[in-house]
Amino acid sequence: MTEATDAGAAVAAKNGTWGTDRPIGVAVLGMGNVGTEVVRILREHTADLESRVGAPVVLRGVAVRNTADRGIPDELLTTDADALVARDDVDLVVEVIGGIDPPRRLILAALNAGKSVVTANKALLADYTGELAAAAERSRADLYFEAAVAGAIPVVRPLIQSLAGDRVNRVVGIVNGTTNFILSAMDETGADYHDTLAEATRLGYAEADPTADVEGYDAAAKAAILASLAFHTRVTAADVYREGISRITSEDLETASAVGCTVKLLAICERVPAGPGEPGPEDGGKERVSVRVYPALIPREHPLAAVNGAFNAVVVEAENAGRLMFYGQGAGGAPTASAVLGDLVMAARNKFYGGRAPGESVYAELPIAPIGDTPTRYHVNLQVADRAGVLQAVAGEFAEHGVSISTVRQEGHGEGARLVVVTHHATESALADTVSALAELPSVTSVTSVLRLEGTEE
Repeated sequence: MTEATDAGAAVAAKNGTWGTDRPIGVAVLGMGNVGTEVVRILREHTADLESRVGAPVVLRGVAVRNTADRGIPDELLTTDADALVARDDVDLVVEVIGGIDPPRRLILAALNAGKSVVTANKALLADYTGELAAAAERSRADLYFEAAVAGAIPVVRPLIQSLAGDRVNRVVGIVNGTTNFILSAMDETGADYHDTLAEATRLGYAEADPTADVEGYDAAAKAAILASLAFHTRVTAADVYREGISRITSEDLETASAVGCTVKLLAICERVPAGPGEPGPEDGGKERVSVRVYPALIPREHPLAAVNGAFNAVVVEAENAGRLMFYGQGAGGAPTASAVLGDLVMAARNKFYGGRAPGESVYAELPIAPIGDTPTRYHVNLQVADRAGVLQAVAGEFAEHGVSISTVRQEGHGEGARLVVVTHHATESALADTVSALAELPSVTSVTSVLRLEGTEE
């Protein structure tokens, strides 16, 4: 065995059940919006937590950047996170710092020492779940991360446990509150993207630098976690195709409304067929996993269309359970802390009774489908010359690339003429090639917008 494995085995051997009079010590790393709420709940609900766990849960310390007044006793505060994690009286570590480093180092140190970890760090998990899970496995510690995906909404545990005996085929959701607030406001008021982003920033729904949210990075990290859990396949953020909402215009929302739709930033994780020329599951081959984040039209009757403001929702489609929807507050200090404390209670119970949470499940090892092979539908707006033969030329390009048209309509006349084309399902690459060819047609003045269409039965 390796030195790390030897050390992990030694730690695991010591991880028996707790004595009835032994408290479970907790260290909290970070005291921002979420960390502050975690500490508050730990201190205000000690009796309830003890009853639910079976042993006292004691806050041993809180690691912060500076020890300015935080509303808790000074002796609980420290700027030395490494020393806090290493303390012998700390059994469970809650990480709510965010980012990759130092959280990665601190979490690995805790897990290697046999200390269970609860984290809300989606960026870290999206890229390093395998490394963290391996450390937890060696020392038989727990790694919980319900709060990393959708704030207060319980979706991680249902995927890991409630649906463990089912086959999940698709997960689609709104998993970023900032972008959902912006798109909802644009839909309701007709305001443009930049004005709505400014309002979201003023109200505290958007960060001073909103790039991670509006360009889809946050949602992509969460999609990677969801896909990994749903399909028993390790998926990283780099595997997720990503587009943000910064190019969405008020005209896009108007066009969507005209066809009974709205626009949402969707995280979509689904099983798709094997690639061209590859054997399918019936021939011993493997289906693939498609994971993507982009703004898309969805019909107003779809459950996700009614999810507005900063709320999140995730729809899971399983072979036997059918369609399940999880809805609630996807961010914020108190809602996210609720999910953190739920994980903390589970991890503390396991410490007390000698149990253990399920580990990482990646047995399926399904390949990741490139975005070009992913089937979808397009909603295309074209500014065109209003003359005979234009529709024939446009339809010819769709046919040339093997893309079937579902509907087409003309709006306006003369110089303001516009064609709106909705396709049937086709591969992303075929649709993209079609749009490129349309832009080169003499009769097409411009391709004003291209949006995918999701949530239809077709």
